Amino acid sequence: MSSHSAEEPVFDQAPKSPSSRSLRGLDGLNFLMADVRDGLGPFLSVYLKGTQHWGSGNIGFVMAASSIAAAVFQIPSGLLVDAIRMKRLLIAISGLLVAAGCLLIAFFPKLPTVLAAQITLGAASAIIPPCLAALSLGVVGHRLLPARISRNEGFNHAGNFVAAVLAGGLGQYVGVIWLFYLICGFAVASALVVLLINPAEIDHELARGTGTPDAGGHHRPMAWAALWKKRDLRVFIISVILFHFGNAAMLPLAGQVIAKVHPGMDVVALSACIISAQLVMVAVAAAVGYAMHKGVGRKKIFLVALAVLPVRGVLFSMTSSPYAVVAIQLLDGVAAGIFGVIAVVIASDLMRGTGRFNLAQGLMALAVGIGAALSNVTGGLVVEKFGFTTGFLTLAAISTLGLIFFAVCMPETRPEEDRAATPGAPPRDVILTS
Repeated sequence: MSSHSAEEPVFDQAPKSPSSRSLRGLDGLNFLMADVRDGLGPFLSVYLKGTQHWGSGNIGFVMAASSIAAAVFQIPSGLLVDAIRMKRLLIAISGLLVAAGCLLIAFFPKLPTVLAAQITLGAASAIIPPCLAALSLGVVGHRLLPARISRNEGFNHAGNFVAAVLAGGLGQYVGVIWLFYLICGFAVASALVVLLINPAEIDHELARGTGTPDAGGHHRPMAWAALWKKRDLRVFIISVILFHFGNAAMLPLAGQVIAKVHPGMDVVALSACIISAQLVMVAVAAAVGYAMHKGVGRKKIFLVALAVLPVRGVLFSMTSSPYAVVAIQLLDGVAAGIFGVIAVVIASDLMRGTGRFNLAQGLMALAVGIGAALSNVTGGLVVEKFGFTTGFLTLAAISTLGLIFFAVCMPETRPEEDRAATPGAPPRDVILTS
């Protein structure tokens, strides 16, 4: 009986009106956490290849270790965020743990140490995406969430842009070691900015997508077995795995190509890749939010992101020029910019009324981790045996499989009441209020 009530849809009775301070807190948190939640990312690959002279296999191994650790902790993280109210504290602690792991890699760049640190980074970073999504939903509500997620991603990519500019300058003129200190600075700042979000404005039941209360006034989340019977959720999770399986290793492998063919240009070229992609992502995130407000379906938007990946992989296989690599990386700005917004919104659509929104965030992040781990391991091994060209083409083929699977199997998830929403009350107005 309780599971029935949990499955009933829940809709916001009226748009929420969060304070400017809380909204600015979300802005600042997404800006600063952009660099923290991903750790060193592709810069670790360049650092280990160019400075420490590691082989591609070991690099892929330690990068996969972080993804696997994050994957293991995703579901517990989602359950934790659903269950407790100390979401702001969780984000702050996770960010500081990422900073500690980066310092460990910087001072002790040996395989056992880097492996242990990467596992710690993966575990700590697992909490951040579902916690950010939960805070956003709890503060603004379902109706305003698409515009809020679009804005979150805009600030996230702007943060990545600033971090990449700083990383490129520091890495080129001061030393790669300063990249590690940069992440620490962002982590400490994020732990302070999270205090701007007013805890009284966080609806913790709404933050986990809880349905209608039962006869006793209790909110009962959907049972795990019933949740996994949702075919659209299973299709979505598999699609996310395939997206990242085809995508995650492309930029690290491109960085290794540059480090091998054009030594000395690796850090600055990789910074240029990230900077250019982040600029595109800022615009794409805003465009996705606008498209959703105008009624474009979630499925069509995600298909665009999936279609870009095979093109990018084929183009990477055809060149080793740093300038061409930077230009090709603009396509990642399109694909990743779309995914960052639309994936959270689709998860919110699928989980309305279940009380399992953050568990779904954990499942999605688990899928991202599995896909990224498969991508890095597969890409590294294929490159070692057959070369970079074959490695990129392999990832392009996997991306094509993801495109076909999503196009054939995934339904549209946009709720009916959103389709019938009056156009005179654009949800972005509230989100963008100063």
